[in-house]
Amino acid sequence: MKGKRAAESWEDVKGAKSTGDVLIPSDPLDRVLGQEEAIYLAKIAAIQRRHLLLVGPPGTGKSMIARALSMNLPKPRQEIRVVKNPENPERPFLEILDEGQVRDEDDIRAESVGKLLEPEQAPRNVAERLGYVCKSCGKYSLPQDVNCPFCNKSKMESGPNSNPFGDLLTGMLEAAMPQGITTGRERVNTTRVLPDGTEETVVFERDGDRIRRLDGKALEKRNQLNKRSNQKVLVKMSRNPFVLATGASETELLGDVRHDPYGGHEKLGSPAYERVTAGSIHEAHEGVLFIDEISHLGNLQRYILTAMQEKKFPIVGRNPQSAGASVKVDDVPCDFILVAACNIQDLENILSPLRSRVIGGGYEVLVDTAMPDTSRNRAKYAQFVAQEVMMDGRIPHATIGAVEEIIAEGRSRARSDNQINSLTLRLRELGGLIRAAGDIAVMEKAPLITADLIKEARKRSRPVEDQIRERYGSYMKGVSKDVSSAQKERSQYYFENEHLDDQMFN
Repeated sequence: MKGKRAAESWEDVKGAKSTGDVLIPSDPLDRVLGQEEAIYLAKIAAIQRRHLLLVGPPGTGKSMIARALSMNLPKPRQEIRVVKNPENPERPFLEILDEGQVRDEDDIRAESVGKLLEPEQAPRNVAERLGYVCKSCGKYSLPQDVNCPFCNKSKMESGPNSNPFGDLLTGMLEAAMPQGITTGRERVNTTRVLPDGTEETVVFERDGDRIRRLDGKALEKRNQLNKRSNQKVLVKMSRNPFVLATGASETELLGDVRHDPYGGHEKLGSPAYERVTAGSIHEAHEGVLFIDEISHLGNLQRYILTAMQEKKFPIVGRNPQSAGASVKVDDVPCDFILVAACNIQDLENILSPLRSRVIGGGYEVLVDTAMPDTSRNRAKYAQFVAQEVMMDGRIPHATIGAVEEIIAEGRSRARSDNQINSLTLRLRELGGLIRAAGDIAVMEKAPLITADLIKEARKRSRPVEDQIRERYGSYMKGVSKDVSSAQKERSQYYFENEHLDDQMFN
């Protein structure tokens, strides 16, 4: 980008006026700080379609790696639909369209809409029959106007051949008509002679305050679409290749068939195919399924394993009390890349077969919590600040002095993890510090985030536990001060620790 410099070393950054001059890489994976091994494997996963298990503490970039991986994938090329099965409605057919078929259908749909006309552009007799023209005065108005707004005569019964009792009858009809009634017809069929002497049907339809004209070609395309009316798009081709399924329920993850109180009765209820709903595993077809804290899915992990093995998974009604329980669509594609994440202590709660499947078709990565404090990595911190400003969109850029304060904070936080001469990669909380300083800059109408604003934000963005210790001397003393008398009587913990706390604090 013209006027911006790549942050390859700290010397590249020092000459900049602000982080607004720092170039943000175009590849989303290159925007991830540190995590060199994870980024390398993520690039392999995008090319070779491999699974990833990212292990490490929160805020170290696991979700960012998953999202960036999805942005390195080619666009989805398939659209998944369910189609009505007239012989067995509870077993809808599955239809998979490729990119060319979807594009052809889009072209047909574009040609089927006809042309929108102003009422004055349509033949006058057509506009009159559709309710846009008053037969008495010849003025144009909307079909919703039962009485002409110009001559105040009824547009329903007017003209030289109207009934002499028309006004009386019209008044009675208007009183009995439901709200929203319109005059004229919804649709008028006409014909026209083409240059070759053949006749062509031309249809005019009401479309709000305008008239839609459908010639022979448009009618033909509409008929083609009507033949496809008994189907539903489950997974669109133009979709986000990144699907977040963290904490998903069984129905959200695997799909479902909605309940119909009429039991899918043909004339009263909704057809079975219309009630089929895709799950996250199906929406992630050709893309990335990201599940953070995957161990919290419990037994649902075995369904993920099956989907990964088969690359297809049926959609069924999951509530045995629902009318959808008898509906099933077999072999719905779900060829996704699984990117799962967890903390170290949760590894033992991931099903062994699922981990085996990941290892057999991908990689497990222990993410880093810090990176060496080098010139290149300090420059990466400047890139990080620029990225946070861009993603937030509501705060100004930072001075290089402010970046130096962020680097100092990164060193301090790395030391808290027993990482010497390092910069922390727990960047979520560090991003919060940048936003806090940016908010102060906005309130003070400062053009840039400065080092002093970073220092001020550091005080304001302290965890509440630190604020409690500062005010009361210790966290437990703060708890004891904040407990009401009613809570004291109910809290066995308070009585067990009350005298111990007094000895500690006095």
